[in-house]
Amino acid sequence: QVQLVESGGGLVQAGGSLRLSCAASTRTFSDYIMGWFRQAPEKEREFVATITRSGGSTYYANSVKGRFTISRDNTKNTVYLQMNSLKPEDTAVYYCAAEQNSGSVYQASSYDYWGQGTQVTVSS
Repeated sequence: QVQLVESGGGLVQAGGSLRLSCAASTRTFSDYIMGWFRQAPEKEREFVATITRSGGSTYYANSVKGRFTISRDNTKNTVYLQMNSLKPEDTAVYYCAAEQNSGSVYQASSYDYWGQGTQVTVSS
């Protein structure tokens, strides 16, 4: 069982930045592909970004490409999401997730463990 705890959400003005963190309670953090998803009110959960086990490759949703950066520190069992040039449409609850079995990294159903989420609100 892996527990994931997100932090770093909050209220920010459009154009601002936030850095989300997700700490994992596992000794085998590097065994997991890590992802960030988000869910806005009355919308389905959507893929934001993912990073491979070593951190060597990253993938992004088109809506955040060039503005968000996912990274990980396997020595600290933590994955990050740096969010720049935030827009009101980025407002959502952001979740980190861990996947062990190399399913489709873009699909929420592929991920085995989820955090509780952290709220990000971008005001116009």
